[in-house]
Amino acid sequence: MQHLSRDDVTKAVGSVDDVTIAEIIGTGATVEELAEAQAWLANDEPMINDLRPLAQGRVRALVDILSELEQDGEEEGPASPGTMSPAS
Repeated sequence: MQHLSRDDVTKAVGSVDDVTIAEIIGTGATVEELAEAQAWLANDEPMINDLRPLAQGRVRALVDILSELEQDGEEEGPASPGTMSPAS
C-alpha cells in the first residue's frame, strides 16, 4: 500500500495550491482511496445503488477536501485555484 505523493495528487486533481496538496497527503490516503473519493464526487448515486457504504475514514476526508476545492473553483470562476496573485 503506497501513500500519496505530490505527483500523485497533481496527476489526480490538477494544479492546486501547496496547502491543499499537503492536506490531501496528510490524510495518509493511498492512490486507490483518492480515486474512490473522486468517484464518490463524480457520481455518488450509482455507488449507493450498488449498496456500497458511504465514504468513511480517509476516503471521507478526501471527499471533504475535494468537494471544498470544487466549491472554491465555482466561486472563483474561470481562474484556477492558486493562480491569482494579490495586487501590489
